[in-house]
This record gives sequence, C-alpha cells and structure tokens, in this order.
Amino acid sequence: MNLRWKTAQAAEIRWWKAYLRRQEPRSYLSRKAAYWRRLLQAAGLEAPPPGPILDAGCGPAGIFIVLKEQAVVALDPLLPQYEASLPLFSPAHYPGVRFLPIRLEDFRPGPAYETVFCLNAINHVSQLGRSMDALAQCLRPGGRLLLSVDAHNYWLLKKIFQFLPGDILHPHQHSLAEYCRMLESRGLKIERTTRMKKGLIFDYHLLLARKLPPT
Repeated sequence: MNLRWKTAQAAEIRWWKAYLRRQEPRSYLSRKAAYWRRLLQAAGLEAPPPGPILDAGCGPAGIFIVLKEQAVVALDPLLPQYEASLPLFSPAHYPGVRFLPIRLEDFRPGPAYETVFCLNAINHVSQLGRSMDALAQCLRPGGRLLLSVDAHNYWLLKKIFQFLPGDILHPHQHSLAEYCRMLESRGLKIERTTRMKKGLIFDYHLLLARKLPPT
C-alpha cells in the first residue's frame, strides 16, 4: 500500500498542475467557494459550524477558504508541493488558518475539535484504518464530522479496483455501507448521508456523523 499511496500522491500533484493550468485563479477560487457553501447547505450546516475546526486533507483550495471566522487547522502532506507549484495557493492568503504538512494518520491532537471536515480525501490516505482512528479521536464528544467520498456501487467492480490500480488517485476502494461501518465502529453515529453525484461505477456521497459521548 505504501508504494501505491506514493504513486497516488505523485499523480495527485500532477493532476492539480494540469487542471489549474487551465484556470484563472480568482475565478476558480470563487467557484470553489460557492461549491463549498452548497455542500454545507446539503449537509444542513448553513450556519457557520462551531470551532475549532479541522480541514483534513485540505488540498490547495479546501473548505478552509470559506471559514473566515473560525480557528481552522488544515492538514495535507502535499502542502509544500502545492505552495511551490501552484500559483493559486499561498498560506499567506489565509492568516487565520494553521497549515500542517502531515498525513492524517500521523495526526494525534487528542479530542480538540468541534467540527472536522474530511472532503474527498479519505480514500487518498496511506493507512485507512489509522486515518479513521485519527478522525474519531480528534473530535470532542458531540462534535461532528463531515466526510465526502466516492463509494462503489457494485461489489465485483469494487473487488477488481481493490486488486488492480484502476483508479490511481484513490488507493482505497469501498462501498458507502463500508465507510459508514468504519465510522460507527469508532464511536460515531451517522446522522445523514446525501448522494451528491451519481456515477456509473461510483457515487459521490456526503456523510454527517456525530461523536457519541463515552459510556
């Protein structure tokens, strides 16, 4: 998996370079901000989510770009490459955000966050189990996680994609039910799932979960 993850990370930065080469930065960021606001609305989080906030796997234009009033930590192992290679991204543009260039599975702050976002990132990580552990452990009791992910529609295709690197950007290939079980087994209650986009092989889902208090 380590080699597969490293291959995926190299492909990820190449993808961003190619994609953003065709974009005017200000226009792209405006469209991305509008997208994040629609996503928050779809999750029932129209009001600003309570802080402190973690944006896990933030990319160069994560949801941190619309969280201007809250204390935000944004982490992504590719942050140095984004800053060096993508004119669109500069940490100096976001003085209220603390950027950490580390992997999610290595992040262990304790129960520090009221709201955690992990958007289109969980199937990019190196170690899925440890990353799910980190998401659960960094939430305060009663805190909420908003996670989005491409999830498989068909068991056979899922198994083929797990065995062969048919989707190079995403080392992990699972169904919606499997992602829900991963969260529930770590003490989170699924409050809502929303299909944001229907596809032939994958559907893009948004999951809202709340951390249960210890029993």
